[in-house]
Amino acid sequence: MSRRDVVLASSRETRQPAIKPINIGIAGAGRMGRAIIAAIDGRDDFHLSGIWVRDEQAAAALHVAAAVQVSADLDRAVDAADVIIDFSVAAATSQVVATAVRQQKPLVCGVSGLGDEQIARIDAASAVIPVVYDRNMSQGIAILERLVRQAATTLGMEFEVEIDETHHVHKKDAPSGTALKLGAAVAEARDQTFAAVRWYAPEAKTSRPAAGDIRFGVERRGEVRGVHKVSFVSATERLTFSHSVTSRQVFAVGALRAAAWISTQAPGRFDMGDVLFDKT
Repeated sequence: MSRRDVVLASSRETRQPAIKPINIGIAGAGRMGRAIIAAIDGRDDFHLSGIWVRDEQAAAALHVAAAVQVSADLDRAVDAADVIIDFSVAAATSQVVATAVRQQKPLVCGVSGLGDEQIARIDAASAVIPVVYDRNMSQGIAILERLVRQAATTLGMEFEVEIDETHHVHKKDAPSGTALKLGAAVAEARDQTFAAVRWYAPEAKTSRPAAGDIRFGVERRGEVRGVHKVSFVSATERLTFSHSVTSRQVFAVGALRAAAWISTQAPGRFDMGDVLFDKT
């Protein structure tokens, strides 16, 4: 066999088959939807197949390839998708969930401010399709939650817990969904009922949290993208965990990582902790 034949044979043996990109359908063309569009651009492992917009004016403002299905019809927008990523608004989430179930598409939902009814719909959908739902798609927040759980379990009730969050002035919900997620993690780790120990009273100047309560502090200023601090405080020391967002792209990157992971999962409800630590 000649040297050329050896090289060609070796090349055939080591050549890997092309990986088929994951088709992404995006529900919502707001700031987060556009961040995901930007995150997909130039990547070989994802392909933007469609975008759900509220009207023709919103569609005209998007600069995407002609092959991308941009439509106010949700079914049409996500028809070619392998995974749907929902960053629309809370009022639209039930429609997105119903469409994902009807089309049998895995769903990644990062919409904040969902109510009990919408969460119940996500739970019901997860019986038939895989769903990643998380109030915060940041990979760093998933790590922070795990550390906070460990600290709460180890330190116990001798330490008071303070959770402070700062966001831009446009954010309406308070405390943020991420702050509540971290508080719920602390309560679960300490065998508490979160609703009973959650303390947030922005208008009450004289009331004070009771022993064992999880206190929330909220600040809205400027264009801050998100800062969360969880402090464990005793009479002798303070332990603080902190996370800050420097770019909205962090959520887009996390959402795409969740989309890649959920594309191979069986039906169930998952969060970013499952994505990062693969608990399945």
